[in-house]
Amino acid sequence: MPSGVRLQRIADRIRQEVSEMLVREISDPRLGQVFITDVKVDRELSYADVFVSAVEGHERSKEILAGMESASGFIRRALAGRLDLRIFPRLRFHWDPTPENADHIEMVLADLRDKTKEK
Repeated sequence: MPSGVRLQRIADRIRQEVSEMLVREISDPRLGQVFITDVKVDRELSYADVFVSAVEGHERSKEILAGMESASGFIRRALAGRLDLRIFPRLRFHWDPTPENADHIEMVLADLRDKTKEK
């Protein structure tokens, strides 16, 4: 089994490569303005959980996840050629609400700041 540091390097490389593919190689219109927020690889290198988000938010999440699943075979083949791994993990795509939650928190904090300035 690979060490934790090696797993993190593999996950970072997958995130970087998939992000570049979304910009340069994948022309699916469902995947416009999509970004990869995180990748987690299990210890056996069986699965890589890829977390995605979009500028528009969760309104398009089902459409984006369907597009990512549709492109998963192409992405996995391309990644297997670029990363030197004996066994390449299967990709699983998940919606990441973290950017939306962070934006909501920022708006709440800005509203609180404005209210304290008014007093």
